[in-house]
Amino acid sequence: MAADDFKDFVVVVTGASTGLGRAIAVAVARRGASAVIVNYASNAEEAKQTAAEVEAAGAKAVTVQGDVASDDDCRRIAAAARDFGRIDALFNNAGTTTFAAHGDMDRVSGEDFLRLYGVNVVGPFQMIRACRPLLEAGPRAGAVVNTASIAGVTGIGSSVPYAASKGALNTMTLSLARALAPKVRVNAICPGFIDTPWFGKGLGEAGAERVRANAAANTPLKAASTPEDIADAAVFLASPAARHVTGETLLVDAGSHLGFAPLVAR
Repeated sequence: MAADDFKDFVVVVTGASTGLGRAIAVAVARRGASAVIVNYASNAEEAKQTAAEVEAAGAKAVTVQGDVASDDDCRRIAAAARDFGRIDALFNNAGTTTFAAHGDMDRVSGEDFLRLYGVNVVGPFQMIRACRPLLEAGPRAGAVVNTASIAGVTGIGSSVPYAASKGALNTMTLSLARALAPKVRVNAICPGFIDTPWFGKGLGEAGAERVRANAAANTPLKAASTPEDIADAAVFLASPAARHVTGETLLVDAGSHLGFAPLVAR
């Protein structure tokens, strides 16, 4: 990808206060984006830090609080780009989970499924719907990149509801890639472990360190991926270099999927 391949792009990133969302927001700014809408759900201070890094990289940052599970909030996030006249790229990165062993079916409830689907599936749908007029308003096909997960392909991950929600997001990526072409491209990335504070919050630092060490030891590339490692793949799918790519789910997991029998022929 060229260093200025996002020149003058208007970009929306949900869940951008930290982790992968922040890495994506800063990466597009460094590649020439003129404006980045930085969405966050609750932590205003972390969102301000993302905005500061975006502006240091040369783009205008607009922070917008909102829960993507709320359609009204999605429409408000999209409206933050209205003054720019278009949206060139939407990164549906906001996500949530609950941590529960897959075999312990009493640890999760129907409410857990509904909460995770609300953020991880309904949220991206509502964001695409809210942003669609602006995604279609630019000189090129608008690009949507959904942050799914290897969990949605292999059925692993932090919990059964999480894996199921990411599988649904992958399927929705295919559906909307067909429905919104040729004016909007829709793709997804499927990360494996990403070394972010998210695991520490859910598992505690000791648990997060075990997962980190396990990822580094057991992936074919012997790596525990950083947000920046994954952000580069997401940014590629939104870039002009991927202008003929739509309906794709790109596994970005240091090769961890290679250990799962259903995927050996992929």
